[in-house]
Amino acid sequence: MKLKADRAILIKALAHIQSVAEKRNTIPILANVLLTVKNGHLTLTATDMEIAVVETVAATGVRDGSATAPAAVLYEIVRKLPDGADVELDHPGGDSPLALRAGRYATNLNVLPVDDFPSMVAGDLPCRFRIPAATLRGLIDRTRFAISTEETRYYLNGIYLHATEGDTGPTLRAVATDGHRLARVETELPDGAAGMPGVIVPRKTVAELRKLLDEGAPDVDVALSDTRIQFTAGGVMLTSKLIDGTFPEYERVIPRNNDRILRVGKRDFADAVARVAAISQERNRPVKMALAHNLLTLSASSPDQGIASEELDENRVSYDAAPIEIGFQARYLNDITDQIDKDVEFAFADSAAPTVVRDVDSPSALYVLMPMRV
Repeated sequence: MKLKADRAILIKALAHIQSVAEKRNTIPILANVLLTVKNGHLTLTATDMEIAVVETVAATGVRDGSATAPAAVLYEIVRKLPDGADVELDHPGGDSPLALRAGRYATNLNVLPVDDFPSMVAGDLPCRFRIPAATLRGLIDRTRFAISTEETRYYLNGIYLHATEGDTGPTLRAVATDGHRLARVETELPDGAAGMPGVIVPRKTVAELRKLLDEGAPDVDVALSDTRIQFTAGGVMLTSKLIDGTFPEYERVIPRNNDRILRVGKRDFADAVARVAAISQERNRPVKMALAHNLLTLSASSPDQGIASEELDENRVSYDAAPIEIGFQARYLNDITDQIDKDVEFAFADSAAPTVVRDVDSPSALYVLMPMRV
């Protein structure tokens, strides 16, 4: 194979590809990118056997063919080439190295046999629909912070994506939980998604997909089965295995009758939490919320530094229920309020029960937060 490609086009594609290729793997070929030149286009493929990314870009094809090269090394070389450079890749075949030239720069990269590169076949993906990239981005951004990183509870290591009946009709719902907090966000069900199975999209797939959603394609084509899901946006196709597990019945942990309602400005609340929590260096530092009529007192303590507190009064707080004191991890409070634009609503039952948190201006999102003793 032999080709010439613009450095800007090549670096953008390699940025997508190299993050999927496994840098530390007992199977060396998985650290390589498969380069295929055909009919004036270059197709780049990388996989870790769980995820595969395929991207096709414009190139001047001099000689059709395929080769593999170390993804991370190729990316670093191209990244450090000057803007506007034309990159030439030339592989004569066999065990010969891949020659890379750009202006006065030249190097050779060792290759591995193309036949060793694994094919991650998606198989039959019967459910297909199209969703605006901005909508999918919103589903991901407002739920992924709650994905569990505890590998023993593998079925929580992703976002649960499923069709259901919401308050306003058929919806596509994304849910994530780590057992301490839960995020549930929904949008109108896209055409073609009504019969989709409920699937758990793995954490790494979510991260790779989120990068692609910033590339400017207006829509994303989604195809899935019980075991695999595929996202296509622009010239990039991301295929992934799904988590083989059963997501818990999350609706059972969402309280329905929490009647102590606090409303507060997101910025006022988040800034006050950050200030009082700064007294402690503990990662899981708690913040206590003490509520009285139209008054919220936030406080945190440290064995070394003492106590910090801040009051938010009736000019910034609306609360007209029985007094309550309840504590939460500062980090968890911040993770949720980061998803809210203007005003946040807390619905409490008591100091030991789960609390419901909502974005006042976005009823499509709901969060549940477990309290902690303070």
